[in-house]
Amino acid sequence: MMGQISDGWSDLNGLLLLIAAVLGMALAIGSMGGFVFLLHFLFTLPMRRAERARLFLDLLEDALNRGQSAEEMILSLARGRDPAPGARFYLLAAHIENGLRFGDALKKVPRFLPPQISAMLAAGENLGDIRRVLPACGEILRDRPAGVRSAIHYVILVVVLFTPVFIVDVLLTATYVIPEFKMVAAGMNFRLGALAIWVFGNTSWLVVFQIAMFSLLMAAVMIYVGGPDFARRFQFRGFPIADGIAWRIPWKRKRLQRTVSAMLAVLLDGGVPEAVAVRLAGDCTANQICRGRAQRVVAALQQGVKLDDAMRAFDHSGEFHWRLANTARARGGFLQGLRGWHESLDAKAFQQEEAAAHIVTTGVVILNGLLVALIAIAMFGIITTLLDNAVSNL
Repeated sequence: MMGQISDGWSDLNGLLLLIAAVLGMALAIGSMGGFVFLLHFLFTLPMRRAERARLFLDLLEDALNRGQSAEEMILSLARGRDPAPGARFYLLAAHIENGLRFGDALKKVPRFLPPQISAMLAAGENLGDIRRVLPACGEILRDRPAGVRSAIHYVILVVVLFTPVFIVDVLLTATYVIPEFKMVAAGMNFRLGALAIWVFGNTSWLVVFQIAMFSLLMAAVMIYVGGPDFARRFQFRGFPIADGIAWRIPWKRKRLQRTVSAMLAVLLDGGVPEAVAVRLAGDCTANQICRGRAQRVVAALQQGVKLDDAMRAFDHSGEFHWRLANTARARGGFLQGLRGWHESLDAKAFQQEEAAAHIVTTGVVILNGLLVALIAIAMFGIITTLLDNAVSNL
């Protein structure tokens, strides 16, 4: 009887262990799948954001070509309950249904479109013809080449996966391994080498450096994934930190120059006065630095300076001045004449962005490798000394 009971308990324990193992495996697989989904979500978020904007602009252009207003197109599309435009589209439709104009409704839903696109569409509405600004909007939403996307995704992988592993590895080594090696060296009463003394004495600072580097890279990844709205959270009134950083990053500055040039060309082709066109082009960048430079250009125009000379405030190299002067003397309109300049800015921006991504990933891997190598060399130096002492005592 007792044997049967013990056999029953052992079978029950085995069953419970099997269930626990299955549940643990399911939890591990689920966690891994959730993490992979999170990475995929982060990778594709900027592209999905741009794709929704391109879809909306295509729908808007088709509606305007049919003679339909932007408000009518949005309301008719909202009645279809199509999930493709996104949840913020229906919030935009609700504002229009409540009586707001298209431009005013866009201001109520600032995260529906990129700030530059919203400003351009509002400027087009004020001009009385949104179709004028759609070509410039299309140039802003030009997709990144595959090489640039791959380089950026590799940076995200290195920051999210690779760097935290190195930080944990160094922390565990500094907390549990290095003190033991120091105790062994003290117990054996032999002097440490200069490298070992420096590494063991500055391990905490090496860890702090690595954490600081990870924090900076993680902030850059969050700004890239979060988009312009997330970057605006670092903007302070009277002190535009985010806009100043964007202007000083080479590839972002080129895209801002392209935005100013494209919008200026559209407005000049539409017959807008130069001063008004420059001011609106600066506003369409949604960047305080560009707005300030546009005000400088307007002030120069009011003093009698020619437009191509005044626009040097946006490009000190002189290329924009040269292209704008030649375009003014040519036929076909400013937008058509400056298209080569816009394509050149795009190509240079993509090239610089890809190069920066490769430099960052390579630099992170090399720095982490050097840090681990320093600690390993210092510890193996102690092991080598111990072995030498042991051999000499034989």
